[in-house]
Amino acid sequence: MTYRVPLLLWACLSTTAALAQTAAPAQTAPAPRGTGRLSGVVVDAATNKPVEFATVALLPTAGDKPLTGTAADAQGRFRLTDLPPGTYRLTLSFVGYAPRTLPVTVTGEAQDLGTLELTAATKQLGEVTVTGEREIVENKPDRLVYNAERDVTNTGGTAADVLRKTPLLNVDADGNVQLRGSSNPRILINNKPSALLSGNLADALKQIPADQIKAVEVLTAPSAKYDGEGSGGVINIVLKKNSLQGVNGNLGGGVGNRNQGLNGALNARRGKLGANASLSVNRNRYPYRSTVTRTDFLPDGQVGRLNQRMESNAQGRSGWGEAGLTFDPSPEHGFQLTFNGNAYHSEQPQKFYNQYSGGGPQRDTLYARDNRQRYLGQNVDVSGGYTRTFKEHEGREWSLLAQHSRSQGNQRYALDQYDAADLYQGPIEYREQSRNLSLNRETTLQTDYAHPFKEGVSLETGAKAIRRLVTSDYRIDTLLVSRQAEFARSPARSNAFDYQQDVAAAYGTYNFGLGKKYTFSLGTRLEYTRIDGEFQGENGRFANDYTNLLPSLSATRNLKQPGQTLRLSYSRRIQRPNIYYLNPFIQQTDPRNISYGNPTLAPEVTDNYELTYSTFGKAGSLNASAYTRRTGNAIEEINFYNEALARAETTFRNIARNSNYGLSLYTSVKPVPKWQIGLNLDGSYSQLRSVALGRTTTRLQFNGNLNSSWRFGKGYTVQGYGGFWTGGVGLQTRYGGGGYYSLGLKRTILKEKLDLTVNASNFLQTYRVFRASTLTPQFESRSAYYNAQSSVRLSLSYRFGKVDGNAPQRQRRSISNDDQKGGGSKGGGN
Repeated sequence: MTYRVPLLLWACLSTTAALAQTAAPAQTAPAPRGTGRLSGVVVDAATNKPVEFATVALLPTAGDKPLTGTAADAQGRFRLTDLPPGTYRLTLSFVGYAPRTLPVTVTGEAQDLGTLELTAATKQLGEVTVTGEREIVENKPDRLVYNAERDVTNTGGTAADVLRKTPLLNVDADGNVQLRGSSNPRILINNKPSALLSGNLADALKQIPADQIKAVEVLTAPSAKYDGEGSGGVINIVLKKNSLQGVNGNLGGGVGNRNQGLNGALNARRGKLGANASLSVNRNRYPYRSTVTRTDFLPDGQVGRLNQRMESNAQGRSGWGEAGLTFDPSPEHGFQLTFNGNAYHSEQPQKFYNQYSGGGPQRDTLYARDNRQRYLGQNVDVSGGYTRTFKEHEGREWSLLAQHSRSQGNQRYALDQYDAADLYQGPIEYREQSRNLSLNRETTLQTDYAHPFKEGVSLETGAKAIRRLVTSDYRIDTLLVSRQAEFARSPARSNAFDYQQDVAAAYGTYNFGLGKKYTFSLGTRLEYTRIDGEFQGENGRFANDYTNLLPSLSATRNLKQPGQTLRLSYSRRIQRPNIYYLNPFIQQTDPRNISYGNPTLAPEVTDNYELTYSTFGKAGSLNASAYTRRTGNAIEEINFYNEALARAETTFRNIARNSNYGLSLYTSVKPVPKWQIGLNLDGSYSQLRSVALGRTTTRLQFNGNLNSSWRFGKGYTVQGYGGFWTGGVGLQTRYGGGGYYSLGLKRTILKEKLDLTVNASNFLQTYRVFRASTLTPQFESRSAYYNAQSSVRLSLSYRFGKVDGNAPQRQRRSISNDDQKGGGSKGGGN
């Protein structure tokens, strides 16, 4: 076993070096120019879905040297222009499909060849049938796509497992997601924001079963039509759907030591009307424990020392569902309506031990706490849209979209404090209970219009309005046993507030080409934001408004070898703080370490630069990027010591300049037909500088992962996955790294209708440890978080139903609000 990992790396890197030579088809010969045009759409013969970026070439009636050629776009559309009249052969090809050649006659007019089908390549090897299929990771011109449904190690898992394996992403112990080192990506579901993701991200990702996820799309340089996404980018989770005529679906379930669940989906389509629905229920169990040590440098020259430890057996259960309707009365008109919702209940009973010594008797404390935390969240999204296309003008499209989201949370805790080093060993000296009720509502209206003028020239415009309303009422009652008989409200720690944010935006993007080698996209987005907030007590009322102009541009060069491109892009993005960063609610379950939000935060503005080389062909694909991000008013976590209350406090401020420089590489190769390898590496240098604090922190960071799968026998697939990251850096805190791995075996039976899968992850040790250290002029602290992530699970998935045919594919627009800086599991609460 010791020699296999170097062998995998060698095979991956050596094959990648030969991509340019093996991926290139024959060079085209100079062709005489004419006025003829050919266009069409390349689709998969089995699913009728577009074959994205298929190769299209025009050949003479004799000979194999193409006269001209092109690559289809993301919708499978292609167009050949300036063709002289005559008789030719048109060839269609793509990896995993059997090539197709058909005769065509070019006239002096434009001809639409309609839908052209490609059939998946099938080759008999004795009793084994090998069928062409999508790669686990696809490299597209504007994004990387991780086809999660092809990865057997995901079966029975959750969305957190899927994102952890997606190239360029990293998921830490708290469930926070990073994209190439940035903690500010925006996560969408089916190109739309979801109330499901508006709360605690770690809990939300556990509610979406991996079996319902088709793919994850990663966009590092979105165009101006996307909302300002900050320094990160856009992560879009694509759920499984289909538009096959008839009724079909799937049922699945899994059992394991960390999570258990059942899920199912049903799709139906007859003629112009289609419907789909999915439902899942899930239970999870993730024990964890932590330790904290802190040294306080007191003004009188004394030193205080804090030692804490905590353990919990966290459990949760959830239900999640989605339903949708589509109605296409004609090829030019399409309507859609989608509903999804979820409910989540978690319990985190905590045993907490605290000892503080130094600084005099008034500071010395020794106690144990029994803290019972509960959370109940409910989220609902309703969206609808209309899309109008124009048969006589290919590519022209207008859409009108609306969405309303509602997220409601009820967070409670109750604690008993014992005057002893261990629970229940001494008398109860203090009790506390809290309730935090929150309600988030968001309404969005959006319209988009795309107009092509001529070959390679188009204009995209649109406008959007968003209204966000947030209310929160948090109350804390305390009972000092020696002085009180009943609980009493704590006015200093209780509050209620109303918060409103209105955003109006408009954008325009102009796309054009110069010859056949260069394409350009120039865009800009104008956004206006108005904020109003009202808090009870001393916080009072505040208001703020600002206008931002956000330009973007990209230039793409098609290199000599078809399939190879070089892309340079620039974009400026705004990142508004969401309610986790703004809410002044004080998280004080640990009185020695508290946190709260800052309602006066201003938005971040980030400049992004990226240079990307990509190529793909029969041997595999390669994507290499150099990038930099610069944020002048970065929102950073600030830690300081409150001497009067002998505690460390954490909040957020626009207090730093954040610069990040990096290189990333992704490659996917097949050394042999049955063996696929994917390698993802990213290295970056981060620098945070704060004039206000007189502090600069830097760090060189690396992360990477290796994914390999092998098909053997009759219906067997084995897959392995492993990854690492070296940690991160904040203005005052440094975070340690870690590693993860998984192995899976899948067996497909019953005429490929039933999959049985067994997976094991991080099985060599029960807990994974995540370390962090914070250094300020007033104190130093170190923490270790032990999260139980070793898991074994057995899953099954059964596909059923009858397919009568294929429904026409329609590109459906959707809303994507990706303009807010997410708080993950940090900040000031709901």
